[in-house]
Amino acid sequence: MVHECRERCVRAVQSKDARFDGWFFTAVLTTKIYCRPSCPVVPPKVENMQFYPSAAAAQQAGFRACKRCRPDASPGSPEWNDRADLVARAMRLIGDGVVDRDGVPGLAAQLGYSVRQVQRQLQAELGAGPLALARAQRAQTARLLIETSPLQMADVAFAAGFSSVRTFNETVQEVFALAPSELRSRAKKGTSPSAPGTISLRLPFRAPLTPDNLFGHLVATGVPGVEEWRDGAYRRTLRLPHGHGVVALKPMPDHIACQLWLTDQRDLAIAISRCRRMLDLDADPIAVDEQLRTDPMLAPLIDKAPGRRVPRTVDGPEFAVRAVLGQQVSTAAARTHASRLVQAYGDPIDDPAGGLTHLFPRMEALAGLDPETLAFPKSRRTTLTTLIATLAAGEIDLGAGSDWDKAREQLAALPGIGPWTVESIAMRALGDPDAFVASDLGIRYAARDLGLPEAPKALIEHARAWRPWRAYAVQYLWATGDHAINKIPE
Repeated sequence: MVHECRERCVRAVQSKDARFDGWFFTAVLTTKIYCRPSCPVVPPKVENMQFYPSAAAAQQAGFRACKRCRPDASPGSPEWNDRADLVARAMRLIGDGVVDRDGVPGLAAQLGYSVRQVQRQLQAELGAGPLALARAQRAQTARLLIETSPLQMADVAFAAGFSSVRTFNETVQEVFALAPSELRSRAKKGTSPSAPGTISLRLPFRAPLTPDNLFGHLVATGVPGVEEWRDGAYRRTLRLPHGHGVVALKPMPDHIACQLWLTDQRDLAIAISRCRRMLDLDADPIAVDEQLRTDPMLAPLIDKAPGRRVPRTVDGPEFAVRAVLGQQVSTAAARTHASRLVQAYGDPIDDPAGGLTHLFPRMEALAGLDPETLAFPKSRRTTLTTLIATLAAGEIDLGAGSDWDKAREQLAALPGIGPWTVESIAMRALGDPDAFVASDLGIRYAARDLGLPEAPKALIEHARAWRPWRAYAVQYLWATGDHAINKIPE
């Protein structure tokens, strides 16, 4: 853990290195304030610095958030999306709101461990248990709603997940050293109000970020009615625990502009978490690119456009179905197949600001489809219906807290699902940064043109040097081709 190397943390704080924002938090013993490493104020004396692995740990130790650098709004630690162990899986589930919905027992049940084991491991690594970590997330959600919405404070309290207005007031005062009304007054001085019914915010990321393949891929493979490109933003519908929403995401030089329309404000933190995950915004591009640049064949690609991200998904089962629909067909054909399922089985929605019409179908709804209506070979019909039935029964977990190795084994055991489909799902649904689609046609063409081994087995052997970032190498290789997935629409 970064916070355990005091010398390294001190250097990062003294140089105001934004690359470490979210990796650790600096608490100042004399002021009882905690900051992100890049805080613009004059660094405190070294003897007054104390380091914590999470905002929750700093808050639990009695420190309040800096009003200048807003450490609670820094990018998340890349460790939680790069690891597959218990702590990382727990953090992804907490970010997805599991503790707020199902409590710590629900979190432990999804992870397959006892409550005591989960609490002990989180406390040991992060200095805070699941309740404190969820509380820190509720505080940040409350701050966003206070600053970006016209909701009454009582509505903000319950939307953010607090059990009472009193607890909400006490938490906001304790974490931010300001009453909720004071937070709103401060925000009004420097921001313009959002349109009615919308929440506008900035999603931070670690630079550099090359958005071409990220947004290009999402748009080029987008399902009509569920996704669209409009006014320079990628828009899509979101199925959420308490309702549904629509999000618009626009790449900017130093952030992603995000506009959310939600039917239930309690879904705000979960919607943000899923959008950040889809855009891979918590990645550490410096670490990824440094590793891949050691291969002289990849170095020129990275130097040309550093900071490529892996386009992921907001819904694992949805992407798995779309991956099967995309087997051995063009991007256009895959979109057509998916669009037909959406029109027949998706839930219709209203989108006053655009042209979105449906939520992607639930697996339970797709379980009732007639295979004879599918316009592709019988073997692929069997693959699709078997996958849907398995997902509808909850037999494979492709969610935020899934066990990557177990999910791979279960997918590979299904008829018609081979290495390409398994690795595609691992890369974009499970979020495994080391997933590698060696048999993909675009990857093989890129390998040939770069002088890399073209045969999948030989390419996998060569790519050992790229681990654990092979999913990012895939993005650089795909980007060598002249395909719509590599271009942001004009």
